[in-house]
This record gives sequence, C-alpha cells and structure tokens, in this order.
Amino acid sequence: MAQAVEEWYKQMPVITRSYLTAAIVTTIGCSLDIIAPSHLYLNPRLVVQKYEFWRLITNFLYFRKMDLDFMFHMFFLARYCKLLEENSFRGRTADFFYMLLFGASVLTGIVLVGGMIPYLSESFAKIVFLSNSLTFMMVYVWSKQNPFIHMSFLGLFTFTAAYLPWVSTQLLLLYGFDHTTSLLKSTS
Repeated sequence: MAQAVEEWYKQMPVITRSYLTAAIVTTIGCSLDIIAPSHLYLNPRLVVQKYEFWRLITNFLYFRKMDLDFMFHMFFLARYCKLLEENSFRGRTADFFYMLLFGASVLTGIVLVGGMIPYLSESFAKIVFLSNSLTFMMVYVWSKQNPFIHMSFLGLFTFTAAYLPWVSTQLLLLYGFDHTTSLLKSTS
C-alpha cells in the first residue's frame, strides 16, 4: 500500500506535486498549531503597509480544517491539476505554471478591487483564503478543455463536463461551499 501511494506521488507532474504537497503541509501545519492561519490569510493592508508579501501566496495553500471536505478538495486538486498538466499542457510545464499564476492573480485582484467598492467591500473582506477558488478554477478550465466527458451526480443524473461549473454552482447554492466536492464524481 505504501509503495502504491509513493509510486502515485512520484508519477505526478512537477507543478501538481509541488502545489499538492505545499497545500497538505500548510494545512497539516495549521492543524497541528505549528503555523498560525493568521499569518497566512490575504490581508491587503498587511501586504502593502507591512510588506508581508507571502500572504499573496499562502492564502492559496491553506484549506482550513482537516476534514472530509479537505480530502475532497485534495482529490479535486490532485485529479484536475494532474489531468490539465498531463494532457492540456503536456510538455508545457511553464505554460501551466503561468496559467495558475494568472488565475491566482485574477482571483486576488477580484478580492482586492472588490474590497474597495462601497457596499461590496464588507462581503469581499470576508474572503481571506482563495485555495478553494483556485481549485475550482482548475476544475473549470479542465471542464472547458474536456467538454464531452460524462460526469455523474450521485448516480442520479449524468451530464457532460462542459456543465460541471454550472452543476458545481448549483450545489454551492443548495449545499454550501463545504459539501460540494463530495457530491460530484466522474463516470469515465
């Protein structure tokens, strides 16, 4: 069993393996109180005034509690990040890295700009960790690259991957952020 996990881990593409490892180590470190989440969250004031630039990266590495939701996010991260890097970006590791960097920059920009807009700033101020958003960005990109793959929702109905973002959005509205990933699985 241990060799199978080690082999699976070693066969992962470099960006996927690095991001997955950093996310797991960061979340475990916070769960064991080795790292304080208060040192990781996105806080524009601390980034600009105190030069805590690491917050621009660490907010993408912390997935909050070590629970079933964390496991499903790690599954989604490992699966879709790996599929993108191995298939859509085969032989173009730098392009895949820049896609992640661009996505992370856009997500950060949305939160920062949204925090400056009156009436919206209070809502955007609550968004301090963007790890789930980056994971769903990868799911979105994968679904657009593979629109004809069949997916299943709890075995009740099937849909193609092109509709995965819409199904995920509906599940977010019905079940909330923490339970969405546990309800979707690929049938292929």
